[in-house]
Amino acid sequence: MQFEFPFRLIRPRSREPLEGWLRVGPRQVPLALVRNRRARRYVLRLRPDGTARVSIPRGGSALEARRFAERNIPWLERQLLRQASRPLGPKSWSAGTEILFRGKSVRLELCSLEDTTVLRFADQQLELKQLPDDLRPAVEGHLWKLAADELPTRVCEFAALHKLEVRRVMVRNQRSRWGSCSRNGTISLNWRLIQAGEYVRDYIILHELAHLKHMNHSRRFWAEVERLCPDFERAEAWLKAHCELLS
Repeated sequence: MQFEFPFRLIRPRSREPLEGWLRVGPRQVPLALVRNRRARRYVLRLRPDGTARVSIPRGGSALEARRFAERNIPWLERQLLRQASRPLGPKSWSAGTEILFRGKSVRLELCSLEDTTVLRFADQQLELKQLPDDLRPAVEGHLWKLAADELPTRVCEFAALHKLEVRRVMVRNQRSRWGSCSRNGTISLNWRLIQAGEYVRDYIILHELAHLKHMNHSRRFWAEVERLCPDFERAEAWLKAHCELLS
């Protein structure tokens, strides 16, 4: 979840507080102001822990960042209500836990084979030398490996199809975005896309490839996205409904 506005250059001030509180309706919300030299604008996000985070671009100020957050309190209030109504998944995973895999809910199952414990979900199988208290690290590690094998191949397929040049593909553990594209032609994708359906995965890839032509979110960019992925709005709706995967 994020809200953006075009960056206006302001001379930075020294000794500005980068933490504080923001009154949103009847509650006090923690406010974190984080400098980001790569940012081109102020960006407001609501963290999973309920903290309002504002990225300060190079040359920006903490004062203007706070003002930006205050101007968008109605947006924050809506996000807090949405966050409060969203069911929380278990932080630790055990046998019987249901997780998302390729867009479907699947159950984690354990069985014993001689001296080995086998963890199964969908068509996947992991051998565990020891049974951990929390299955989540092992499962997420396996999902990351699958993503690292599959996502770059899919990017290259689409790049070749649409005659676009990609210099590098990275699969990362991003906590606030599904993907990104750099000016030098590097596409970075979140490993959690392996948990989404194919149409969502393909949309994110095509979205980032569209940035190779338009490094912005202008009308021309979205026209290019729609040309590459006519059904992109359905994928956007899925991503908004499952934004807790990034938490």
